[in-house]
Amino acid sequence: MRIVLHARARLDLAYSSLDGLSVGDALGAQFFMAGRSLSDLVAGRPPAGPWEWTDDTEMACNLVTELRDHGEVEQDRLAWKFADRCEPYRGYGAGAVVILHQIRDGVPWRSAAGAAFGGQGSCGNGAAMRVAPLGAYFADDLKTVVAQAIKSAEVTHQHPEGIAGAVAIAVASAVATMARLNGTRPTDLLDAVLDHLPGGQVRKLTRRARSLLTKSVAEAAYELGNGSRVTAQDTVPFALWVAATRFDFRAAITACVEAGGDVDTTGAIVGGIVGRPPDDWLAAREPLPDWAIRVRK
Repeated sequence: MRIVLHARARLDLAYSSLDGLSVGDALGAQFFMAGRSLSDLVAGRPPAGPWEWTDDTEMACNLVTELRDHGEVEQDRLAWKFADRCEPYRGYGAGAVVILHQIRDGVPWRSAAGAAFGGQGSCGNGAAMRVAPLGAYFADDLKTVVAQAIKSAEVTHQHPEGIAGAVAIAVASAVATMARLNGTRPTDLLDAVLDHLPGGQVRKLTRRARSLLTKSVAEAAYELGNGSRVTAQDTVPFALWVAATRFDFRAAITACVEAGGDVDTTGAIVGGIVGRPPDDWLAAREPLPDWAIRVRK
């Protein structure tokens, strides 16, 4: 039976994904600090809260409020939100700060984003790290998921790989969301993502991820990357591998921590796909900004 989502349900799903994203981000960021122990996390003893979230969560909150208030992405409006609410101390990369400050200063977003990296546009993992709630919001319509993910990515990432990373994560989030609604596991997650990806490194490495489903975290990270290069190519395939092999939230985020690298971002991506973080982890996360809280109607 095909499920058709209505506005209130869409928002519930987007905020559930945002909770997962922000918890994965905030807990992952804890492991950039000295004294954090993977073995303690495996044993069920995560660091004491509050866990502060990073730019991953801030940008995802902007995207969710765009959907909350308007039901779709309008690029000029979203670009301004990203620029206006950018707090660099949250861990934004230097390239992102330049783009967002240019937009804030009146440079059209298409010019600012297109000029990055010598006119190639950014292939960073930033468009992918924030997009999972969008996939959850449009989960019943993959065509719309792809179109809206592209729009959400282009305002900051105009390199094809950066856009492909956003499409991959949005589709994965949609597929995982629909599986949860149907009471099943998303066994076709990687195949569904591949069906919607253009050629390129993100697609090539996602295909490689499909052949590594029985491998260890260390083996998968070695083959696919762990986000340490902060590119979509180096981040998205591994995050997809985690989401496809570990649908339990604690196990999924623990795998991201075990892999090392850009842990807050892999945690954010995986958490946004898997969704529904445990209550104690959610309580340990720093509260989301007031402007991002859902407006109940």
